[in-house]
Amino acid sequence: MLTKLLLLFIFFAVMIAIGIYCRKHATDVNGFVLGGRSVGPWLTAFAYGTSYFSAVIFIGYAGQFGWKFGIASTWIGIGNALIGSLLAWVILGRRTRIMTHHLDSSTMPEFFGTRFNSKPLKIGASIIIFIFLIPYTASLYNGLSRLFGMAFNIDYTICIIIMAVLTGIYVIAGGYMATAINDFIQGIIMLFGIIAVIAAVLMSKGGFTEAINGLAHIQDPSVSSTPGVFNSFFGPDPIGLLSVVILTSLGTWGLPQMVQKFYAIESEKSIHKGTIISTLFAIIVSGGCYFLGGFGRLFSDQINIETDGFDAIIPTMLSNLPDILIGLVVLLVLSASMSTLSSLVIASSSTLTLDFLKDNFIKNMSDKTQVLIIRLLIVLFIAISVIIAVIQYKSNITFIAQLMGVSWGALAGSFLAPLLYGLYWKKTTRLACWCSYIFGTGIMILNMLFRETFPQIIQSPINAGAFAMLAGIIIVPVVSLISPKLDAKLVSNCFSCYEKEVKVPAKLSLGEDEE
Repeated sequence: MLTKLLLLFIFFAVMIAIGIYCRKHATDVNGFVLGGRSVGPWLTAFAYGTSYFSAVIFIGYAGQFGWKFGIASTWIGIGNALIGSLLAWVILGRRTRIMTHHLDSSTMPEFFGTRFNSKPLKIGASIIIFIFLIPYTASLYNGLSRLFGMAFNIDYTICIIIMAVLTGIYVIAGGYMATAINDFIQGIIMLFGIIAVIAAVLMSKGGFTEAINGLAHIQDPSVSSTPGVFNSFFGPDPIGLLSVVILTSLGTWGLPQMVQKFYAIESEKSIHKGTIISTLFAIIVSGGCYFLGGFGRLFSDQINIETDGFDAIIPTMLSNLPDILIGLVVLLVLSASMSTLSSLVIASSSTLTLDFLKDNFIKNMSDKTQVLIIRLLIVLFIAISVIIAVIQYKSNITFIAQLMGVSWGALAGSFLAPLLYGLYWKKTTRLACWCSYIFGTGIMILNMLFRETFPQIIQSPINAGAFAMLAGIIIVPVVSLISPKLDAKLVSNCFSCYEKEVKVPAKLSLGEDEE
């Protein structure tokens, strides 16, 4: 117990010290929200990765989908790395950084408002973000309850409050730069933690080969009658697996807290390095989480899914590890949760301040006032998320935990297509963006309220979210072709940033010798 508490004390002390140190970077809006757009590749890549993978992934999704798909759930982690990280950086990274800098946009709603010359479009996006990020934020605490109960035997409410308060301190003090530096440290903990935990769990079952053999002998007639299905290449439900891959991988392209990382990139070199670093990080962390979860059924004699739920799987797998490893796991999950929490509250508070309150309700808001309001809203968002998490825990209201999938689907379903086409296609229109907003949020709200009436294939929030994203990619171009076009001069000005000539080293271009 002393070892675990000492690890926690050091961890929290370092987080707060970094927040205080970074105060000098958080004196204006640009510095507080984007770190002055001067964040290097390692910090940006780790900020992206740690915001991507939270306790929801490690405790909730890894346990649930590892149980459902077996070792094939590792494909989810691979998809996260290749689609959610590699392709996201390649397709969105450079263009997002160039155009948002050109349009002087600090948030995703501000980008939509300027790119399409529409204040209602900006306000609509900010309302969607405000509504759907709060339950997402609250869901981050869900993975901690069983883990802290196992490791410390203390009340879950106390854990939530401590984590929330300490996260709030370093975010409020140091803004985005403090978050980015802490994300880097938390990312290192996550990398070492997941490798150590996988090795320990597999050794407890006789090593990798024995664990795979054990998985091959497990059968569940309610899932599949095929022998060895849980250690097969695509598992018992390839379509369901593909839906999870799409939602958890492609979904990052439309999440404001993820895309905003690209706004702060320092240079071209940072994009190249950041792409590689974030992809490798995702392979190890996400691939490792789902790979570990794939062996969950080996512990079925210790778990009653009907009464304990999927959230009990990973904690049960870890319960017999040495104290030092359990302490490392606690730091791993705390790191994953705090990094994502800090990213979400900055995205929520900056969006509500800059895109909703500024100019609409508070005229002539000075830079210092904007930073002050952002800080106050961070306190508010964290407080609301804590209250929701405590209510969910005390009253066992399970739908709040499930709302994370609804939140992710609504945000990505609304914003992915408008962002992608807005960066690449000059003919994208305002009405097309509105249709994507309405369809993405509408389908997820209806799924939450009237799930039983949906077709079987999209009753799950995961499948419905994947459907919303894919549908948006079709809806936006179709509506754009039949709706009023934007002013040609406005569009030309937005895309002029891509035509600006820059000098590059000969290794990247042959230059005049090419002729």
